[in-house]
Amino acid sequence: MGTLHVDLGERSYPIYIERGLLAQAGSYFEQHQLGKKSPVLIVSDDNVAPLYLDVVVRSLEKQGYTVVTKVVPAGEQSKSLSVFEDVMTAAIEGGLDRKSAVVALGGGVIGDLAGFVAASYMRGVTFVQMPTTILAHDSSVGGKVAVNHPLAKNMIGVFHQPAMVLYDIDTLMTLPPREIKAGLSEMIKHGLIWDKAFADWCEEHSGALLQLKPDVIQYGLTRGCEIKAQIVGSDETEQGLRAILNLGHTLGHAFEATAGYGQLLHGEAIAIGMAAAAKLAGYRGASSTLYEDTVTKLRSFDLPVIIPADMSEESILAAMMHDKKFKENKLVFILPTEIGKVEIVSDVTVEQVRQVISELKEV
Repeated sequence: MGTLHVDLGERSYPIYIERGLLAQAGSYFEQHQLGKKSPVLIVSDDNVAPLYLDVVVRSLEKQGYTVVTKVVPAGEQSKSLSVFEDVMTAAIEGGLDRKSAVVALGGGVIGDLAGFVAASYMRGVTFVQMPTTILAHDSSVGGKVAVNHPLAKNMIGVFHQPAMVLYDIDTLMTLPPREIKAGLSEMIKHGLIWDKAFADWCEEHSGALLQLKPDVIQYGLTRGCEIKAQIVGSDETEQGLRAILNLGHTLGHAFEATAGYGQLLHGEAIAIGMAAAAKLAGYRGASSTLYEDTVTKLRSFDLPVIIPADMSEESILAAMMHDKKFKENKLVFILPTEIGKVEIVSDVTVEQVRQVISELKEV
């Protein structure tokens, strides 16, 4: 078993990465002393629920837990205040109290939505992550939970750490190829920001990762989570170092918002954003091979590195101005200095952003 720990003092928690974990969920709840007198709410979506919800419910009920479920539509559109209200209604009608737990069974959207419910319900109840996508190896660790506003992604949210992360890698076997590729974008990101050897490993093992070879995907997920846990343990609420996890996100979130949430998968948008960050770094004196090396790694997973032709420059810039990383009228970017190292830059000009958009625009 791959077992990691996020070291946050009283808020520390384990990450379990193994096959078959969902069927053992009840045992893990008991092990971590989650009380049985209060109902547990499982939040899932209509793609994941038919596959795995019954397995988790049976496991919890077998151990004596009372389970309430709420299934929402799959996709980024469910990270909204209206769906948040629907889930809160399910929690209230299900009789959840301060000793209850909210469980996220799904990908990053479900993790963010359910986590925001857990953080808000009665001013905060226990939260458990059960990620079912590759992308969620990033989003399920670190306690960032949020919903979107129509003008900006993740604008409404808080930090609320889970009690544990149960990552059953068997769930990845049902992912469509596009979701697999998009999820691996965040895995590569961890190498690009922190560990050149891991970034190189990802590229070298791209074929096996895309085929979800069990030993290879388990190592990749474990190393990715390990890097994120180390960074989060040093800077829980993103006052400094943790910001480097946003490589590719400043423009990536703008691409998502401009395309309309759901048109570009998150990992696809971030891949284009990481290519753009490498291009921007070149304007500031980075090695001429940095952009080429970054694009080669992304393309090894068949990820997009070009901005779609139908995205206007002005709409991308307008979306950026609503991003949380737009501070004091300055554009804050995480830019690579070399593969495996990045810096936080707060003086990127609008003109430089316009230039990179022009250069990366699909023609």
